[in-house]
Amino acid sequence: MFSEVENTNLAQANPLAVQEIPENTSLTALPANQPYKISKPEIRSSLKALTIEGVVATIFYSIIGGALLSNFLLDLGAGPVEIGMLASIPQLTNLLQPLGAYIADRTKSRHWYALFTFGPPRLLWLILVPAIWMVSSSQLAPHRLVQLTLAIIWVVNIMEALGRASWFSWLAVLVPPRFRGRYFGLRNSFLSLTSLIGVPLLGLAVSKWPGGTLQGYGTILVVGIVFGLVSLIFQFFMSDVNPQLVHATHSETTENSRWGEAKTFFKNSNFLKFLLYSGLWSFAVNISAPFFNLYLLDNLNIDVSVVTIYNSLGAGANLLMLMVWGKLADRVGNRPLMIVVGLLVALTPLLWLEAGTDPIFLWAWFPFLHILGGGTWAAIDLCSGNLLMGVTPLRNQSIYFAIAAAVPGVTGAVGITLGGFLATLTDVGGLPGVFALSAVVRLAALLPLVFVGEQRSVRVRHLWRVLSPLRRQGAVLQGGGIGFQPFTETEEELLAVSPVIEPSAVDLP
Repeated sequence: MFSEVENTNLAQANPLAVQEIPENTSLTALPANQPYKISKPEIRSSLKALTIEGVVATIFYSIIGGALLSNFLLDLGAGPVEIGMLASIPQLTNLLQPLGAYIADRTKSRHWYALFTFGPPRLLWLILVPAIWMVSSSQLAPHRLVQLTLAIIWVVNIMEALGRASWFSWLAVLVPPRFRGRYFGLRNSFLSLTSLIGVPLLGLAVSKWPGGTLQGYGTILVVGIVFGLVSLIFQFFMSDVNPQLVHATHSETTENSRWGEAKTFFKNSNFLKFLLYSGLWSFAVNISAPFFNLYLLDNLNIDVSVVTIYNSLGAGANLLMLMVWGKLADRVGNRPLMIVVGLLVALTPLLWLEAGTDPIFLWAWFPFLHILGGGTWAAIDLCSGNLLMGVTPLRNQSIYFAIAAAVPGVTGAVGITLGGFLATLTDVGGLPGVFALSAVVRLAALLPLVFVGEQRSVRVRHLWRVLSPLRRQGAVLQGGGIGFQPFTETEEELLAVSPVIEPSAVDLP
């Protein structure tokens, strides 16, 4: 679960006081001086469709990533270098996100741009199906199929990278800011439930397939591609957004002035602090993140069906904790949760140093580690995206999102490369040495987060007051300057009919 959970995918919550929304008004995801508005019924229907789209897409991304794809490559003879490449490719292609944001902001439809950038890549996976049959019939060498798979992953991620910033900007408009934490938390819960049920069944199908694991993966790959294409259909039920209207504050705004204004992120000190944190954190996490499944499947030789069960336990913990973290983030802010929970996440790789194949490890220790990882990464994934939306201006938001993805993409790729190299060196302890190094660097990466400002967030030293049962309702934290109010019935109804998510594979469409 660690390699999937630690691929963080982002969204934002603004913990503002909740007020009742009259039935005849429009919900606006933009400031008052911006003319772009989406009505409440449109938001409801859009978020329903977004939730279903995310659930269906989760099945697709579970098959073309995570433990199932890693096991497929290991069966073909891949090693730590190839597994490291598998994880580093998406990070490197994030460098193309600023270009994608530039192209997307020149279009007039977020929906059609997403369809053109995410549709064809899903069809490319069909190339693997006949190639798997050729390997099974000894007409193609296994290492050639490894190379073909990595080539497809390169092309797919290049195309998707061009659409990720636009997709994230689309969600930022559709989801009202004041309950993004609860909303994305609830949507992520649906995705985690899908992983909890679906991944073990898929892993069992691959492991027990009569023709072998290679043919089993080829079969479920076809099923995954179908689900990936079906998920795109639900985007037609989401309200389209015209980026030209979102950026327009008055009739004289031009493209050049808009992109000139986007360059002001160099003067946005708070955004730069967040960028420093996210870059260091991505480097630290990715030193070890791609290699947990490799450690289980290769070093300890644990069956893929058992590993997928571990992953599902993590997904279950993620499911249970997402709503808790989402509501808490709306009340106390995202930064304090990221600091406190981040300390636990930073130390978690050290717990992998005590591992083996004895029954106590197989049935107690590894399940515990995945449950711990799923519960803690639920907070990091949710709050990091929420904080990103909070430190970026609404105008030209897509270019900020692209930059915020490109920098961690580069540092993450460097981290994966370093981790893959160190994993091959027995002098530094192999994978256990990689896990220890990652823990140390993660702790250091949390330091810049302390200096990131977030509006209406509670100070870390006051967080315990919020967690106290006696102060949880109706308390006012003078130090943090935040007041707590129960949510109104109108907004709870809106959330109930329009749950949403984030990607572990982000929230990609």
